[in-house]
This record gives sequence, C-alpha cells and structure tokens, in this order.
Amino acid sequence: MKNIKALSVLVLAVLAGLAAAVYAASWVAQRGNIAASKVVVATVDIELGSKINPQMLSTLDWPTGSVPEGAFTDVKALEDRVVKMGVTRGEAILERKLAPAGTKGGLSAVISQGKRAMTVRVNDVVGVAGFALPGNYVDVMVNTQHDRGQGSSSNQVSMTVLEQVLVLAIAQESSRDDTKPKVVSAVTVELTPEDAEKLDLARSVGTLSLVLRNQMDKKVVATSGMTRDQLLGLQPVSTTVVKAAPATFKAPVARRPAPPPPVVVAMEAPRPCVEVISNGTRTMNCF
Repeated sequence: MKNIKALSVLVLAVLAGLAAAVYAASWVAQRGNIAASKVVVATVDIELGSKINPQMLSTLDWPTGSVPEGAFTDVKALEDRVVKMGVTRGEAILERKLAPAGTKGGLSAVISQGKRAMTVRVNDVVGVAGFALPGNYVDVMVNTQHDRGQGSSSNQVSMTVLEQVLVLAIAQESSRDDTKPKVVSAVTVELTPEDAEKLDLARSVGTLSLVLRNQMDKKVVATSGMTRDQLLGLQPVSTTVVKAAPATFKAPVARRPAPPPPVVVAMEAPRPCVEVISNGTRTMNCF
C-alpha cells in the first residue's frame, strides 16, 4: 500500500516536470520568433554639446515594432555628431537629440535657431544663491534711478525687463543633470536678438537680479514696476500747472435808461344823471 502511494506521488511529480518543460520550451520558442532590430545606444552619459565618438556607443537588440522614431542602426552614422540634449547610459540615440550634421561641439551647438547666448556677471544674490542652473528659467529685473524731469529729484525704481529666459550655462559648465546649487560669477542665458539688446542696456543703467521661476510656468505677467514712493506708501506731489486764460478787451456797452413806471390814474365812478327840459331849456341834474 505504501509503495502504491509513493509510486503515485512520483508519477505526479514526473508529469508536473514534463508540463513545466513543455511550457518553458514553447515560451522560449515564442520569444525567439519576435523580430528584433539593432539600435545604437549610449554606453556612457553624454553631456549636451559633446561630440560623439565610437567608444561612447554600442548596438542593442530592440523589438522591431517598438523602435523609436529617428533611431540609428549603424554606429558609423553618428561619428562626429554633436548632441544638443543630454543622453544617459543605455538610452537610444535619436536624431532630434542631435545638432545638424557638421556642427562643431560646444555651447554654440545648444543654442536654438534664431537665438543668441549672452553672459552676465552675477554674485551669490543675483544668481539666486546658485540655484539658477543650466536648463532653468529665470526672469531678469533691473534696479535703477528714474528721472522725473527738470527740477524734480529722481526716484528709484525696480522693474522686470525680461521673462522666461533659459539658462544655458553657469561659469563654464553646461551640464543639466546636476541639481546641487553652485555659486558662480557668470551666467549665460539664451535670448532673442531684441532681448539681448534689452539686457545689454539694462546692465549698464542699473543693477541686475535674476528671479528663478517654475519650469512649467509659461505665463507672461506684465508689470509697471515698483518705485520707492509706491513701496513706502508715499503719494507724489502733483506738479501740474494750470495756465490762466489771456485777458481780452471788451468795449463798454451803452445802457439805455430804464423806462419810468406807468402812472395809474384813479377813475371816478360815474354818477346817475337826469336831463330836465323846462321851457325849452335843457339841464342835467346828477345825483
């Protein structure tokens, strides 16, 4: 009896093992039938503005149905290309992350079409305590003296002159992967030609300050600036002068004398009269 039970357990174990082997073999066969393509990936972290060399790349089997758009299959096709976006290890190299063919390496490859790079001198306060890192967006403020006009004292004013300015580099570093604050003496930003002129004028007329903003905040807020009088709650004295109208000569007008008041004559009420004829003579007798 005991031998029969042991034999039954042994048979069940053998059947379970055979079923698992069949299932594993079918799974391996299915995986082997999936079409794969070679895709070029990075073997090291590549910083933006860096020129690619073959030692940075390798090929990896990638399911044909999920190959990303713009991927490369040949390492030689990427030789001497420059990345304009940081690429991490194991990430596929895509065309949209590369600068146009023939571009030289460096910060110039990172600048967007139609934009310019400009560097401004900063300190630990102006540079937002080192938190303005490459890839962040900042606003630029200027603090200067506003001339009220002749005969009036100037008033200090602080105003935002540029909004949503991209930081390209701090000092000589353009890496966007580091989140640790760095206090530097210069910050390079990306601007349009018109904004570059504004920034150049702003740094010559007053003191600059960088204001760090949320990367997802794209809203432009137009402000009129803040003056010292507004900050302290002082109302400026109005200097408006009201000019008197010029005097004009008027010829005297001759006035006519007023007409005399009308004279009211009291009329006596009529009395009753009787005409009497006597001996051919008429007489009037009134009562």
